[in-house]
Amino acid sequence: MKFLDQAKVYIKSGDGGRGCVAFRREKFIEFGGPDGGNGGRGGDVVVVAVDTLNTLIDFRYRQHFKAEHGHDGMGANRSGRNGKDVALSVPVGTQILDDDRTTVLADLTQAGQTVLLAQGGDGGFGNAHYKSATNRAPRRAGVGWPGEERWLWLRLKLVADVGLVGLPNAGKSTLLAATTRARPKIAAYPFTTLHPHLGVASVEGDEFILADIPGLIEGAHAGAGLGTRFLGHVERCSVLLHLVDGTAEDVATAYRIVRHEIECYGLAEKTEVIVLNKIDALPLERIAQQRAALAMAAGVNAEAIWPISGVAGHGLAPVLRALKLTLRARDTAHKTEDGQDSWIP
Repeated sequence: MKFLDQAKVYIKSGDGGRGCVAFRREKFIEFGGPDGGNGGRGGDVVVVAVDTLNTLIDFRYRQHFKAEHGHDGMGANRSGRNGKDVALSVPVGTQILDDDRTTVLADLTQAGQTVLLAQGGDGGFGNAHYKSATNRAPRRAGVGWPGEERWLWLRLKLVADVGLVGLPNAGKSTLLAATTRARPKIAAYPFTTLHPHLGVASVEGDEFILADIPGLIEGAHAGAGLGTRFLGHVERCSVLLHLVDGTAEDVATAYRIVRHEIECYGLAEKTEVIVLNKIDALPLERIAQQRAALAMAAGVNAEAIWPISGVAGHGLAPVLRALKLTLRARDTAHKTEDGQDSWIP
């Protein structure tokens, strides 16, 4: 299934049905009076978050959603049937934005969450509604109120526990493939990954979700290289796994570039786990040098830098265990604050 994280849709709720002008006509009843029914209410347009989807690809092939109009009223005081609602099913983590692509109308973060996007118009009154002591035979009926219509943007921000960030060709996709059953495209050139990928990592009987986003470049927080769309996918992640290519000439600069973009996007408060990748291509002395340089740039001890090799599988188990403990610690803190249950049994 292709991945799509942004789509534009047109929605229109149903118009209200017209009221009816009718009079009661029966044998031996000379003046039966008005009995026109009211029009039915137009259908609504709602959006529902479901946990069975992880992409907005369905909205590439269908962009227009219109609810049914309310049916017209009829004689014998019969009201018209209400129009059928239209529901848009979107993945959990989808934001609904106005046509300006800035105003957030709704943020669907839980499965089953439902938001009304456009309310159907009310039906018009039949002539029986307008009967009064001074007007016993009104020939007036309402036409029904029109529904609402608008253009909206759907923007998906993946919901994951750990987000993989780093420069292009840092080895994020290789790490995702080595630790989960996800099979992203892997090649020895930058920007191999063009769309985010999700994978489930299993550690000592517990599981958590990893999100691999395309590589970030300088100016990503301002939109360079679609950076804002990519950073949006790690916005909901609890922990950032920052990968740095150990074979790079200057690992400190590589770290600072990505870290600067993360801070400018407003994710500086997220917990970060730093990884020195591709150690299988380095001698031990060079690994120690790169690890020390990276630790100095990040302002941490060298022991806080995890040396790994996604290709050879070196050091993956300790990193996954550290991620598990970090997530558990954050969840325990949240549980203390709001009384919610832990994500790990």
